[in-house]
Parts: sequence; C-alpha cells; structure tokens
Amino acid sequence: MSASKTGIKVVVVGAGFGGLTAAIECHRQGHDVSIYENFPELKTLGDIISFGANAGRIFHRWSDGKIVRRLRDLCIDLSTYGFRIHKYDTGEVVYHQPTPKQDPQAPVLNGHRGELHEVVFNYARDELGIPIHLGQPVNEYFEDENQAGIVLKSGERVVADVVIGADGVRSKARELVLGYVDKPKSSGYAVWRAWFSNTDMIKDPRTREFCINGDTFNGWIGPDVHFLFSTIKGGQDCCWVLTHRDEHDIDESWSFPGKLEDVYKVLEGWDPTCRAIVEKTPSLVDWKLVYRDPLPTWVSKHARILLLGDSAHPFLPTSAQGATQAMEDGVTIAVCLRRAGKDNVPAAVRVHQEIRYDRVALVQKTGETTRDRWHKTDWEKVAKDPKSIAFPREEWIHHHDAEKHAEESFEEIFKKVTQPELFDNVKLLPVGPIPVAV
Repeated sequence: MSASKTGIKVVVVGAGFGGLTAAIECHRQGHDVSIYENFPELKTLGDIISFGANAGRIFHRWSDGKIVRRLRDLCIDLSTYGFRIHKYDTGEVVYHQPTPKQDPQAPVLNGHRGELHEVVFNYARDELGIPIHLGQPVNEYFEDENQAGIVLKSGERVVADVVIGADGVRSKARELVLGYVDKPKSSGYAVWRAWFSNTDMIKDPRTREFCINGDTFNGWIGPDVHFLFSTIKGGQDCCWVLTHRDEHDIDESWSFPGKLEDVYKVLEGWDPTCRAIVEKTPSLVDWKLVYRDPLPTWVSKHARILLLGDSAHPFLPTSAQGATQAMEDGVTIAVCLRRAGKDNVPAAVRVHQEIRYDRVALVQKTGETTRDRWHKTDWEKVAKDPKSIAFPREEWIHHHDAEKHAEESFEEIFKKVTQPELFDNVKLLPVGPIPVAV
C-alpha cells in the first residue's frame, strides 16, 4: 500500500527502530519524509532484541510480508524448545514455558539488534527511497504556529510541517518540548550483556548441549538477579544478559566495557552452568538501566514537534516491549497526520498523544512487574504453581493492532481536540513547555 500524497513534510530525527518505523509508515501514508541521524555510519552493534506480536503485525504489512520473512530468517526459533526457567542455585528447571503458536501475520521476533536493524534500514533507504542523512547531529529544534525544523551542526536549517524527535534517551528534542533538561535517573539496576560465537561453548561438555540442539532459551532466577541465555541461528551464536542491582550515577554515560570478575561475584553460589557459559565470553557490555518517570507531555507548545520512542518513554528490558512501543508510536502518528490533513498537523500530533499515552504507561509498568516477579520470587509458591514464574505474554499487549486502533480512534479524539466545546468536561493531555515545580 502507498497512499496518495498528502503534501505533509515530516522530518524524523534518529534512525533507530522507532525513527525508521515512523519514516516507513509516513511514507506508506503518503507523507514526504526524511531522516537525520547523528551516527556517521550504520554499524551492526548490540545483542538480542525482542519484538512482540504487536510489532510483527507492523513488519508484516511492509512489502507484502517480504520484510518480515527476511527478519524471521535471522531470528531465534523456539517453537520446539520453549523457555526453560531454572532455580538459580540448584539449576533445576522449575517451569518449562512453551512457545505460543505463532501467527504468521503477527510473529514474535527475537534476534541480533544490529542485524535486524540493518534489514529495516536498508528497506527504508534502498527500497522505499527515504532520504537518510547520516553523520548529521542536530544542534537545535525550533517551531512556530506554521512550521517546525531543526538546525544541523553545519548550521543548515531544515524546515518541515512536523518534526519527530526519535533521538533516544538523551533526546535534545525533549528539552524543547518540556522547557527544561530532564535528566535520566538510575533504575537501580544494570545489565551485563554479551553476544559471541559458539566455538568454545561447543567444545565444553558442560555447555555443548546448548549448541547442538538448534536454538535454545534458558533463564536462571535468583534473589534480585536474573540471568538469561540463548543460542540462535541453529546454535551458532550465543547471547546472555544478566540483570542485577546497580546504583551507579548515570549522569555522563551508562554503557561501559564490563568485567568478568564482577559477573563471577554475582554468580557465586549459583548453578555452575551459569559460570561455564560466562567463562566463554570474549567481551561484554555493562549497561546501566535508565529510568524516567512518565513525561507530562510528548508534544511541543505549537504541537509541531513530537517525542517518539525512547525520547518519550524508555522501557526496562523486562518489558520486552521498548522497540515495539516505539514502532506503535510511528504507525500512529503517520495515520493521524493523514487523517487530519496538512491544515491540521498540530491537531494530528495531539490526537497521537491522546491515543498512545495511557497504553504506553501501562505497558511500561510491565517492565517493573516482571522484574519484581522474578527478583522477589517466592519459591514455595512456585513449587505449588510453577506457572507463577512464567514470563508474562499478555494478550492486551500482543494482540494490539496499532494501525487499526489509530484509524478507529481518530475521529472522536480529533473532534475533542479541535472542538472541545461540543463535549462535556473534555480532559486533554497538556502540550509543552511544562512549568517546573520549584
């Protein structure tokens, strides 16, 4: 599908999954879109990333299912293995969680962040012809009643009808929207993360089983710690993440090279298999988990700049929904802009916020509830009800169709935004800047 042209010019800042999805969906809905990205080149960095069925449904609509098939080939297949949850000290499998039957039109996708990102990036740039300007840091954002824009480091000004700030947890757009610098806080947790080939794993009889039986996924749950390990691409690649307490000050940076001896300390008294896996790790990253209270608004004063994805709502990894919710944002704003039309861009941006805000806040909370379910496990309860330790896969999250929902919700909310006098007690979310309580 490619809709007729709307004449709406959209600038997206940031070429992560949220920014790329916003651009692809804006293209699908007939808007004129371009992306500006700080990084000078695309690098296949990172480790495992999860996309729920609600993202699979979005990917499936791109190029008649062709893109989702490319992604599927790079992703873990746990249809037979499932997810095995172990008690941290004894190593016993306390619950073997089966993999739900996949809906081919809304698959769950887990794979290497960099490899999946490259597929989406190439689709946007090479197949759809969306201009992606790399190595273009944005120095400032601006807007008035009629337009918005960015000033690049080079001094060049780029003007559009709407600017989407998909510029991540360190967002510059956020400062303009809120009217103040909103510093990230430590969530009190950090994650060590690693991705490496199976060469040493397959030689060691203690870890060989994870590499010779196709794709696997195992988790060890301990007091205020959880360790997740998977093998992927038929057991060729290995990936682990270990979430633990960490009160580190994250003012300057929250990604450092990790030290294996620190990991070993946390794993003292654990199932020896965990150490056997970690010993094979050539290098790891120590990733401090950033937390933000929900922002009061994602929309600037004139409603021509919108925060999207991590710049508006960073997620904890235990939600397994961060990138997926950024994608839902991208779909929603594209639909709202088409439905509102070029003369009503600010209303479209406000309708987007009304459609997305409460859902995002509820999904965000699941990151904390899942972490707490594991980190404060009552083992007696698990013995009676093993399912109580399962990773939640909630239908209200996964069955959501962002495009359909935006289309169905648009009309009524648009009326409330543009003609509030027709309704009793209309309560709409605010636009920035927000006064700071001193």
